[in-house]
Amino acid sequence: MGIINGPTLDRLREEMRGPVIASGDPGYDEARNIYNAMIDRRPAAFAQCVDVADVRAAIAFAHDIEVELAVSGRGHSGPGLGLVDDGLTLDLSPMNWVRVDPAAGIAQVGGGTQIGAIDHAAHAFGLGMPTGIMSTTGIGGLTLGGGHGHLTRKYGLTIDSLQSADVVLADGAFVTASEQEHPDLFWALRGGGGNFGVVTSFTFNLHPVSTVGVGATVWPVDRTPDILRWYREFLPTAPEDLNGFFALLTVPPGPPFPEPIHGQKMCGVIWCDTGDLEEGRLEEALSVVNDPAPPAFHFTTSMPYPALQTMFDELIPKGLQWYWRGAFFDEITDAAIEVHDRYGHGMPTELSTMHLYPVDGAAHRVGADDTAWAYRDAMWSAVIGGIDPDPANADLVRRWCVDYSTDLHPHSMGGSYVNFLGSKESPERLQATYRGHYDRLASIKRDYDPENFFQANQNIPPAS
Repeated sequence: MGIINGPTLDRLREEMRGPVIASGDPGYDEARNIYNAMIDRRPAAFAQCVDVADVRAAIAFAHDIEVELAVSGRGHSGPGLGLVDDGLTLDLSPMNWVRVDPAAGIAQVGGGTQIGAIDHAAHAFGLGMPTGIMSTTGIGGLTLGGGHGHLTRKYGLTIDSLQSADVVLADGAFVTASEQEHPDLFWALRGGGGNFGVVTSFTFNLHPVSTVGVGATVWPVDRTPDILRWYREFLPTAPEDLNGFFALLTVPPGPPFPEPIHGQKMCGVIWCDTGDLEEGRLEEALSVVNDPAPPAFHFTTSMPYPALQTMFDELIPKGLQWYWRGAFFDEITDAAIEVHDRYGHGMPTELSTMHLYPVDGAAHRVGADDTAWAYRDAMWSAVIGGIDPDPANADLVRRWCVDYSTDLHPHSMGGSYVNFLGSKESPERLQATYRGHYDRLASIKRDYDPENFFQANQNIPPAS
């Protein structure tokens, strides 16, 4: 491997419009300060790219001096895959822009954009698209992994709205991937992660969404088995306008939750309704929350969709200790419920949590082999997050997350949403994540990146 030093960086600085930040430069510590503070890596330099020409220059530089390259949009990568010790981070965060064409119903989005910018720009025209549930999430990593959130039952995964992507390949070539151009690459980008190139812009189809109904219902954590048995029956039969993700949580000290339940361990559902918001309709639809047990708290309101997308931003800000793992489920079995109940009681810190995101509805109407996302038959995508601000608790939250995931695994479908993998995984683990799509992804990797230049990711090596 090569070494990045002053003279070599001077050459890169001459070729780029964006800044190149090396160890010791002003801004270096801020550049390596990522969402997950459990990650402490020291790249030799950051190439902060403002356009496609900068991206090509950074890739050529990494090739020429044979240094490892990582790609970052400065979003929420749990394993911190945008940083590599002593290598070069290609930072897309300056490419943070959105252009909405309301007549065509599309949005063009820079590769370093956070989803809050998309929500804001599209909302002005009564439009939106399915993404994650936090506005600070980067659109690049989210999309390349698949993408699910409040609008998934109604409009599918994020990749189901992807129309095309502009990509710089390992050899510096610039291509557009779509159903018409490079369709094999387009297939791989929709769920195959960052293995195939650097996506500098995305074009998405937008959908009608404006003001949404929002609800939060929580019960004491002792009620977890009753609530999960009710939830597994209710949610899949509910209209697709209604989304609700199940959570194990400690009630945060703030609105809308009343003070008497602050700090208590609870189970609950966070609701989003994209249907007709005539007065009382959401409350009527959710009157069933009393069926399994009286809630400790139940709240409904309406708000602009972008406001819903920011609800968790301040609760879980950048700079916490994180360890997460995920799993797919086609059913919530009684045995799985026993595991959730046990680990819900044992949540080690106030921010540690578990979410079950519905991935049915519109997401099920896309063919199993139409995209690299390999779990079109899943009903829920789970994430277990061990979270705390104190580095002294890093081992505590990691151990809880790993033990919870290990005990839950026998009751899952075997694989995980690639964006919920908690560390850089083995080929065996990725084969479980991609199932029968793995070999096709490896073949496409061979075609577009035969030397495995892009490997600082959940890596799929090129087929032999």
